[in-house]
Amino acid sequence: MGERIGYVRVSTSEQNTARQEELLENAGVSKLFMEKTSGKDRDRPELKRLMEYVREGDTVIVESYSRFARSTKDLLSLMDELKQKGVGFISLKEQIDTATPQGQLMLTIFAGLAQFERESILQRQREGIEIAKRNGRMGGRPMKELPDFEKAYRDVICDRKRTVTDVCREYHISRSTWYARVKRYEEKRH
Repeated sequence: MGERIGYVRVSTSEQNTARQEELLENAGVSKLFMEKTSGKDRDRPELKRLMEYVREGDTVIVESYSRFARSTKDLLSLMDELKQKGVGFISLKEQIDTATPQGQLMLTIFAGLAQFERESILQRQREGIEIAKRNGRMGGRPMKELPDFEKAYRDVICDRKRTVTDVCREYHISRSTWYARVKRYEEKRH
């Protein structure tokens, strides 16, 4: 049988770890990794040390999975790493134990919810793009209105009376904006 390893995290240095420490000691942990840092950052020194320390047969125990990972995506990624190492996981508050069928079910549900969330975001993006296309807009902000563009186009492109630089200064636009407008204008003419 492997070692029971605890992980304690609080978000700020003012917060106290005593409650989590006591819960984990009562759960029989023999080694404890503790840190005072935000959970939004996956790059946490003690979490890294814990992940390097654990061996097959060990079990990581936390007070709540929110102490271990702040997003479903991160939780599932960490769970996958632990599973590959043959390491179990127990979250006391949520009563998740990956050694039990119920614990495995909970993680499967979390994975399904994360997948659903990703798919929903992608669907909303696709719908937004479709609406933008139907409304004649696709990406970026609307093009700046350029009064007398056709005259400026003839002056620069056809008659060579003015330079691109002159027109860009007059309209307060960049050269790339000018050339994008020229391309669009020429595509509409043909």
